[in-house]
Amino acid sequence: MGHPSFTERLTVPRGPVDLASYDPHGKPGFDRPKREGKAALYAMGDELADLQERLFAEGRTGGTRNILLVLQGMDTSGKGGVIRHAVGLVDPQGVRITSFKAPTEEERAHDFLWRVEKRLPDPGIIGVFDRSHYEDVLIARVRGLAPAEEIERRYGAINDFEKRLVDGGTTVVKCMLHISAEEQKERLLARLDDPTKRWKFNPGDIDERQHWSEYVRAYEIALERTNTEHAPWLIVPGDRKWFGKLAVAQVLLETLERLDPGWPPADYDIEEQERRLLEEHLDL
Repeated sequence: MGHPSFTERLTVPRGPVDLASYDPHGKPGFDRPKREGKAALYAMGDELADLQERLFAEGRTGGTRNILLVLQGMDTSGKGGVIRHAVGLVDPQGVRITSFKAPTEEERAHDFLWRVEKRLPDPGIIGVFDRSHYEDVLIARVRGLAPAEEIERRYGAINDFEKRLVDGGTTVVKCMLHISAEEQKERLLARLDDPTKRWKFNPGDIDERQHWSEYVRAYEIALERTNTEHAPWLIVPGDRKWFGKLAVAQVLLETLERLDPGWPPADYDIEEQERRLLEEHLDL
């Protein structure tokens, strides 16, 4: 038997979830230093891009498969860095990124999944959710933005929604970037210290830190209740930014390898088209 894949190492077992048992500073499956981790990330670029292009081509020729990468995590957990450096290894025309913010008045007038449905990836596309429908059982739970019975309903609605996506050809990859409260504090201080990063800082982030333990519990419940066979959760240690990027890129690569998209066959007579080009006479 070979070594477990990154996906296998990071997948959350079924049952209750205790985030305290997951080391946010760990690097499971990779025992080399940061320098080699960064090199390994970019070394997989060609293979990742080739597989992504095959999936894109498949989707343009009648294929129905796609990937939905869901990125969740506390503020400063590294979601943006993962998108830039891991997802950024592939052709951007084959990627659709959606950052979900607080719902608009129109969105609040509909079911919580309404706005999510509108941003699902087309065939052949890698869709990336920077935050997602899970905010509706995370911040909504912590901040009391919906009644308790509505939060309970949403767990089941999410499972049904994701099962429908999978049955329709979507591979759902859900990654929680897991960081410690201490690391978040350091990253917020770093933003304040750097004039080029102060635009990222939101004073409200400090307010949200006061609810850290409540968010941890909300995540534990959400992970347990929505960790299904068709759409399992992965916990990615996030205290080391470089490892978070490497891990998600490797999971994406393994996902594409399992899908194994092939180049679509030509739907025309190749020899005939070659003959036409060789015999053409252009009036230049």
